[in-house]
Amino acid sequence: MRRRIAISVVASSLTLSLAGCGVLEATGDSSDASPTKGNDITVGLLLPETANSRYNDFDHPIIEERVAELTKNQGEVRYANADADANKQASQMQQMIDEQVDVILLDAVDSHAIAGSVEKAKEAGIPVIAYDRLAEGPIDAYISFDNELVGEVQGRSLVDALGPEIDSSDKIVMMNGSPTDPNAKQFKQGALSELTGKVTIAQSFDTKDWKPENAQANMAAAITQIGKDNIAAVYSANDGMAGGIIKALEAAGVTDLPPITGQDAELAGVQRIVSGEQYMSVYKSYPQEAQAAAEMAVAKVQSRDIQFDALARDRVDSPTHKGIPAQLVSVVALTRDNIMDTVVADGIHKVADICTAEYEDACAELQIK
Repeated sequence: MRRRIAISVVASSLTLSLAGCGVLEATGDSSDASPTKGNDITVGLLLPETANSRYNDFDHPIIEERVAELTKNQGEVRYANADADANKQASQMQQMIDEQVDVILLDAVDSHAIAGSVEKAKEAGIPVIAYDRLAEGPIDAYISFDNELVGEVQGRSLVDALGPEIDSSDKIVMMNGSPTDPNAKQFKQGALSELTGKVTIAQSFDTKDWKPENAQANMAAAITQIGKDNIAAVYSANDGMAGGIIKALEAAGVTDLPPITGQDAELAGVQRIVSGEQYMSVYKSYPQEAQAAAEMAVAKVQSRDIQFDALARDRVDSPTHKGIPAQLVSVVALTRDNIMDTVVADGIHKVADICTAEYEDACAELQIK
């Protein structure tokens, strides 16, 4: 019997209209572009890995489509994925510099290691916009989700899942993301702000490359150390690792799974939430982030300063640079109660894909149809 505890998590509004927030509406009209660069622009897109399906399924195609819209189909997106290899990404970025792309959207495998490549792009006159992860070096702008809020929502969810009987002696395992990803540190910081003093962090891991198999091995070690019946909840920084954690728990003979968090609203994660195996995920509107990144890139290269400034009203600091123009997109907790209102309503997943034969009964119970 899976543990199913209903909660209500208050999070920021799921969908924000850029125009509604005072951000200028981007258009494909090049009349306000600089005389030297019109719509025939080339956007370099460097994404970090394929283990998370979002990059190939959402980020790349959405950015490509939006760039085409903004440039009347004259603009080009040149795409490369690093497969979680920092050296490979550095080579890919150098190739884009050599090919003289107009702007680079960079989602870094290793935010520190890529700094030298960012410097080379700067020297070549190519602006670099850090996408989803805050790279070091002289980047021109940053767009991502509010990462500390992600961790806060995850941590608050675990506290709510444990209910009014929560005790500071309740033992929690923290499965954090890759130590080379600055977002992972922010997720962890946000989660700890909600968990510290309310539970005991019995084991904490920084999971190499975000890989589910590494999370599974870490969780197996935690079970051995803590005892399978002594784990009250598991903080998992994303859905892929949550899958590995569940495998480790089930291999240890755990049938009543503790609350387990996630992030990214991957299809498998959503299905586990439906079945009660995974407690929650954090849904981030990839279309909103990707579209805004495309708008920022086009505005930057076409010298639409007013529009660019409107798209980057926040400021963030990296370890190497301060006051970087940024846009931070909000997030929402995804639970069994709001699947229809989030990932289905936004077209991220279809009901038919979620409610396969294995999940039909659970979907019917939740009125997912």
